[in-house]
Amino acid sequence: MTLWLFKSEPDEYSLQDLAAEASGFGRWDGIRNYQARNFLRDRVAVGDGVLFYHSACKIPAVVGTAEVVRAAYADPAQFDPESKYFDPKASADKPRWYCVDLAWRSEFAHPVPLADIKKNPQLTEMVLVKQGRLSIQPVRQEEWDSIVKLGGK
Repeated sequence: MTLWLFKSEPDEYSLQDLAAEASGFGRWDGIRNYQARNFLRDRVAVGDGVLFYHSACKIPAVVGTAEVVRAAYADPAQFDPESKYFDPKASADKPRWYCVDLAWRSEFAHPVPLADIKKNPQLTEMVLVKQGRLSIQPVRQEEWDSIVKLGGK
């Protein structure tokens, strides 16, 4: 099992939205960064753990956990001309963008704000601190354990 941090803007798709999915899982789509796409396509696997991070909001924070329940598949939005994620260079036989399905696992009692993560000596080497704009990033076990503990899970 590999551990990840996935970022989402809560007004677009929040941890609560994932928890409310009638199917029990939600599609993690719309990734349009090549490094994040490569992680999804090549490394994210069923059973991997995900720290769910709310970004582009008043207090960016890790708010809970999820689990990957379906490995990478072609993001259908890239083929839909009505979608903001449409990509005219993508084709069914040569997709450019991928998505995965996630299932909700927990909501933290206390969100773990980015400001606290940056101040924590155990977390200063996190990709989140070093390469903050990346929407999908690997997390080391000790980082996961620290954040889960701070979240009061």
